[in-house]
Amino acid sequence: MAVRPFRFLAEAREIATVAELRETVRHAESVGIDTLVIPDHLIPQLAPLPAMATIAALSDRLRVSAFVLNNDLRHPAVLAQDLASVDVLSGGRVDVAIGAGWNRAEYEAIGLSFDPTPVRQARLTEAIAVLKGCFGPGPFSFAGDHYTITDYDAHPKPVQQPHPPFMIGGGGRRTLTLAAREAEVVGLAPRILRGGVPDLASISFEATREKIGWVREAADGRFDDLELNVYPSMTGVSLTDAPLAEAGEVAQRLEERTGTAIGAEELLDSPHIYIGTADDFVAKFQRLRAELGITSIMVGAVGELDAVVERLAGT
Repeated sequence: MAVRPFRFLAEAREIATVAELRETVRHAESVGIDTLVIPDHLIPQLAPLPAMATIAALSDRLRVSAFVLNNDLRHPAVLAQDLASVDVLSGGRVDVAIGAGWNRAEYEAIGLSFDPTPVRQARLTEAIAVLKGCFGPGPFSFAGDHYTITDYDAHPKPVQQPHPPFMIGGGGRRTLTLAAREAEVVGLAPRILRGGVPDLASISFEATREKIGWVREAADGRFDDLELNVYPSMTGVSLTDAPLAEAGEVAQRLEERTGTAIGAEELLDSPHIYIGTADDFVAKFQRLRAELGITSIMVGAVGELDAVVERLAGT
């Protein structure tokens, strides 16, 4: 199989005017970013769908996506109309990144029930079926435990057919199995334990290899067509000449937060920890591709890893 080129995603979450977003778009284009993404949280940031539409209007090349949509915040039929509209407006440059939702505090702040993980995951599974039905060529019906659709023909239809690419990610086997079967891009994420505490064992290089094994097993012959994604987690992106010392400080903070000890070297080896020199990042990303097949990489905010993206974009 031919080596898949790197594809870099960068975040544009800050509350910004159109003029400020235009500068962000120009910057992203100039260094080789493929996709600009907007988080989906009830925090100080632009809402993802209006921001995606604006970015798409400011560029004729960049793809747009959320990273990632919280399924519980919107009915999937309404979301389908929004996403298909942006896909039409952009000429077919939307990715559909969606998850089950995880931030209990946001649910509680707006009085939304934070259901147990299996319930949220089951609702996500149904929502994906509804989204794909809405994107399809004609009327469809769906009867689930969470959504009921009756002879509904959604409009507009997206430019990308049979539907825009889906990105589904997670750290547990159940969600990664769903991603393997329904997505075009599989996001490899840390596992979150009860109480919202990250499972540090799940961020290691070998744990990521195990997750990819789950995906391969569940993909039913389509694994070679899947794109694998990783993103920075647990701490911010840091371009530094003293990575070991900084990783030691992060390890100490994580131990205080989780009660689990982890070594600085193990952190630096993790696909989810972005601390190092530009050369370190180039070597890390090349290793992720060579050994794990990971080619879709979220690099934090626009501008944080320009020196790395410029060296690897398109290769």
